[in-house]
Amino acid sequence: MSTGLEHSTPAPERSASRKVAPRRQGGRTGDRVFSIVAQVILTIWALAVLLPLLWTVFSSFKTSGEILSSPFSMPAEWSFKNFATAWTEAGIGRFFGNTVVVVGGALLLVMLLGAMCAYVLARYEFPGRRIIYYSLIAGLTFPLFLAVVPLFFIMESLHIRGTYIGLILAYVGFALPFTVFFLYAFFRQLPEEIGEAAAIDGAGDFRTFFQVMLPMAGPGMASVTIFNFLGLWNQFLIPIVLNTDRDKYVLAQGLANMQAQQGYDSDWGAMFASVTITILPVLVVYMIFQRQLQGGIGPSTNK
Repeated sequence: MSTGLEHSTPAPERSASRKVAPRRQGGRTGDRVFSIVAQVILTIWALAVLLPLLWTVFSSFKTSGEILSSPFSMPAEWSFKNFATAWTEAGIGRFFGNTVVVVGGALLLVMLLGAMCAYVLARYEFPGRRIIYYSLIAGLTFPLFLAVVPLFFIMESLHIRGTYIGLILAYVGFALPFTVFFLYAFFRQLPEEIGEAAAIDGAGDFRTFFQVMLPMAGPGMASVTIFNFLGLWNQFLIPIVLNTDRDKYVLAQGLANMQAQQGYDSDWGAMFASVTITILPVLVVYMIFQRQLQGGIGPSTNK
């Protein structure tokens, strides 16, 4: 009887395996179809982004006549004359320097203040902590164009409108809520034992933050720095309202002013060269820090 049972048990297992096999094959087919569709959609999206960018770069090497007569052809002669014209005669060099000063100063200040604020809100318990945090989060929902008019009169009364300091402070106020919101989760997930070990070793609050906690939040700091750089570098509404001094124009204002001054006699080659100069730092920064950006927003940061 024992031998009969031994020979009878494998039969259901074999029949069950035959039933499960088609389901697995169907699952693989569905995954393959989804992968193909996703790749097609991403390819179309990438082409929609890259083709205008490449067209802008190639047009920056053409003359105005070539751009108007054959806009989609390759340049007849690869010359950097348009870049020299845009940098010197159109004043893009001065606008570029102003943008570096304003964005660089605002980025350093907002990262310092945002990291310290997020650390305190995430690691310390005190009355009103949640009110402060949710008030900052509410700043993300407030439309920027509704704030520029009150901000204009506030800066006018403080005599800092049209100055580097005023523009930097406006940029900081614009980027601070997002910075705190982004870094809050990073500091919240850091182990409590590390801060306690630093306190046992005699480290104070500032030393614990700058030498222990801040380096551990490095991926998040790198990610939010890149996001802030992109947002501040491409900012247009804040400087166009608060910065009326032409000597302190940033790149967005410089491009708009350059197009307005040319009128009907437009140097399209220099215009495309100016746009290329504007977008080049953004591409360089992303290519250098793309690994930190992907690591900062990936699943590894939530462990």
